[in-house]
Amino acid sequence: MPSRDEVAYFGAGPAPLPTAVLEKGAGAFVNFENTGLSLAEISHRSQTANKVLADTKSALISLLQIPDTHDVLFMHGGGSGEFSAVVFNLVSVWVEKRRKEAEAELGGDEQKVLERVRKELREDLRLDYLVTGSWSLKASQEAANLLEPLGKGFINVALDSRQSNDGKFGTIPAEDTWNLTTSRANGGKGSAFVYYCDNETVDGVEFPSFPKCLEHLPQNQDDGPLVVADMSSNFLSRRVDVSKYAVIFGGAQKNIGITDVTLVIVRKDILSTQASSSFLHAVGVWSSPVVLNWPVIAKNNSLYNTMPIFSIWIAGEVMRGLLTTHGERGLAGQEDLANQKAQILYDVLDKFPEVYQVVTSRAARSRMNICFRIRGGDSAQEKTFLEYAEAQLLQGLKGHRSVGGIRASNYNAVPLKNVERVATYMEEFAQKSKPA
Repeated sequence: MPSRDEVAYFGAGPAPLPTAVLEKGAGAFVNFENTGLSLAEISHRSQTANKVLADTKSALISLLQIPDTHDVLFMHGGGSGEFSAVVFNLVSVWVEKRRKEAEAELGGDEQKVLERVRKELREDLRLDYLVTGSWSLKASQEAANLLEPLGKGFINVALDSRQSNDGKFGTIPAEDTWNLTTSRANGGKGSAFVYYCDNETVDGVEFPSFPKCLEHLPQNQDDGPLVVADMSSNFLSRRVDVSKYAVIFGGAQKNIGITDVTLVIVRKDILSTQASSSFLHAVGVWSSPVVLNWPVIAKNNSLYNTMPIFSIWIAGEVMRGLLTTHGERGLAGQEDLANQKAQILYDVLDKFPEVYQVVTSRAARSRMNICFRIRGGDSAQEKTFLEYAEAQLLQGLKGHRSVGGIRASNYNAVPLKNVERVATYMEEFAQKSKPA
């Protein structure tokens, strides 16, 4: 039976965790800090649980330098749950802004206000999605599904990268080709929000930086859309200017911890700008289910219902480990390491182009999920590659079932030595596969 140190795991999620965190977690699962209770047993209302929440939140704020304008929520449902939460909460913000506008112009005539907002909702509501991979596609589809009772046409796919890449994901087209909804100030309908997935795990696509065309959106003005980013699979792998986003969310099971926890960073003004459930229902929109309702979760310190305290503690241990490892450099240090590990793998792939073909265009290559094919997708060769890798205890390299191929996930907890091991194997395999 192999030891943990002998196995190099590159699974896309659940992903590897630091061994030190797992070892400490094993003790906490049985007897947390000599309390005689497991962290999985204690009350989520206890002082211990509240301290776990506070400490984890503090570590995240330190790592990302989250400004006071934003709050941190711990939620259930994973990234997929937030596909829905984004729509419920931000459509509510859009409706409330329109209600206030109508009320200011029409005075106290509630019926006229209601009729106007109802009409504007059906004619003007637009949600912009940048679709660059499987997860942003799923998010846009969920939004369309939730709004279908109102009709069609509310979802504006401002970018579908498949259209410029032979029907496949793998690129991020130039920003001047994006078809973002025109703002109201410029004669358009305006968008409730702009949504994108910062790193696509299935397709190996990552935005190299914050989109320039979203840099100067007047986010603190009623005319400006809110920028939303799914960072589930590159969370805490590089520095992020949180102030540019209305919402950032991520499932924990890639770079943060184990399943059961979803982190949401949301601007506080969004939490206080929500239409009432009765008004939403009157104009024809569903109100948010309570477990996806950001203001309710924030008001209850993420403890509206029973949260998995053990999972939150694990996330906190991972974060504190990053702070300890990189010191004052913080995420700049982790970013350098992530870049170094990714470059090692891409260098091998680029060295043998007749054997390996990277799925993603060079400008959109993910640092977290390195996706490639062998000899143009030769299934026999790819099967052999995976079998030989498994024999060397290089595990989790099979591509997503929807696209096939090979995928090496380079999350934070994957040690540099393991990346070097798989790189050596890739080079050896390529040498043996080269034509005589």
